[in-house]
Amino acid sequence: MLLSDYLISSAHNHPFKDAIITDCERINYFNLLLSVGKFASAIKKAGLSPGDRVIIYIENSIGYVISYFGVLMAGGVVVSQSTADKERHLKNIINHCEAIGIMTSGKNYHTAQNAASECPSVRFIFNDGMLGQKNVASGTENRTFMDIFFNETADFSTLSRQAEDLAQIIYTSGTTGNPKGVMLSHKNLCANTSSIIEYLGLTAEERVMSVLPFYYSYGNSLLLTHIACGGSIVIDNRFAYPQKVLSRMVGELVTGFAGVPSTFAILAHKAGLKNFNLDSLRYITQAGGPMSPALASELRGALPNTKIFIMYGQTEASARLSYLEPEKLSEKLGSIGKAIPGVTLKVKNEYGQEVKPGETGEIVATGDNIMMGYWRNDEDTRRVLKEDGLHTGDLATIDDDGYLFIVSRKSDMIKSGAHRVSPKEIEELIMEDERVHEVAVIGEPDEILGESIVAMVVPRPDAELTAKDILARCRKHLPSYKVPRRIEFRDSLVKTSSGKIKKVDLKRELTGAH
Repeated sequence: MLLSDYLISSAHNHPFKDAIITDCERINYFNLLLSVGKFASAIKKAGLSPGDRVIIYIENSIGYVISYFGVLMAGGVVVSQSTADKERHLKNIINHCEAIGIMTSGKNYHTAQNAASECPSVRFIFNDGMLGQKNVASGTENRTFMDIFFNETADFSTLSRQAEDLAQIIYTSGTTGNPKGVMLSHKNLCANTSSIIEYLGLTAEERVMSVLPFYYSYGNSLLLTHIACGGSIVIDNRFAYPQKVLSRMVGELVTGFAGVPSTFAILAHKAGLKNFNLDSLRYITQAGGPMSPALASELRGALPNTKIFIMYGQTEASARLSYLEPEKLSEKLGSIGKAIPGVTLKVKNEYGQEVKPGETGEIVATGDNIMMGYWRNDEDTRRVLKEDGLHTGDLATIDDDGYLFIVSRKSDMIKSGAHRVSPKEIEELIMEDERVHEVAVIGEPDEILGESIVAMVVPRPDAELTAKDILARCRKHLPSYKVPRRIEFRDSLVKTSSGKIKKVDLKRELTGAH
């Protein structure tokens, strides 16, 4: 089975049902499939061969969904990127995966074009704005979505792709801080999609509110599961104004909502969740971190008839590995539950042996949802994909009933809201300033985000350097979620005997000081 088969099936079964709903437009399954077929035709004509990579650089929208399934139906590989990413990062990703095309929105067109100008692999840029001229200098074909809608004939024939073939690359930062392309096949993503539909009990009656970005594995799974079951996806990109999101949920009779810990903290503490009539809301899902007892209590009080699913996973697992049943939330609070259908999870010690209840070990996962590997990165692939499965890098314990509890993460990645932030990327950028002697970027506890970013900077002797200087550099080259919340100047940074900065000690200082 291919991912595009989900859309074809839902369009056949529910042709005139709303598939995607935004604040200003909606599209049914029939017209969504027709548009996807036209995009697939345009992409093939632009020179796509089976397995070629195409960047999607669009915020959550109908255009994103059409682009996503259009690339897949054409036989290509989706590589979604955050529109918060700046030209520098986008260029690196394009070159790394050798993308042949970019799908972008009008407001991001110039960033995409500038990045593509230094990427010889790019042959076309399609955008939803009005800029459709051909770039004579580079020979890149530029077409608007409108041009494609009016002038293409739908082509629903997928170029020789099999379930085991690569469908999507999702870039994530690992322990080294370098972006790694997680390769997910149609089989990987279909297996994960089927499992989620099963344990959430999703049907064609679902109307899910999506505030999570589709380029993120959690948001990607939300898109696939609800297209697969024939439900409706309500898109709202205004979570900065959470009360407006809640009002839309009421108006659209939303049945499902997904978020990370900070999402629900904002709804409960800042948006007046309990003041909205959400009787239609059948379930909510949380991943990306544990739910605190206080927040769980608040959510149950505000949403007494809504099922709360706590979930755990990784991009390397197509999104999901485990879930905690709603009826176990009180009894097993803090647990990530048990493996999802089709997945086996074991907690192993450093010798590869399964630990006893109460002992700590690393979570190792097996299942059809486990990634193919990292794009052109055999070393890191071998490090995590071993004979016994995916080594997640997450340390956990298991109780007498078989429920898993995360203890810590092996890496020092910063989990800030819905994002996983690489300290190394920020450190390297700050070190480009010749006035900086050394820097350590770490996360400190934050009630809303989980962790906020702090940069500890040691200036060079006699250098005139301010926090404003550093923040200005970061804001110029990084998306807002990667910009440090705070700059802390120090005379030195504590190090090991081998000269490595002891980030654990620095984090301990922050935890004790704040």
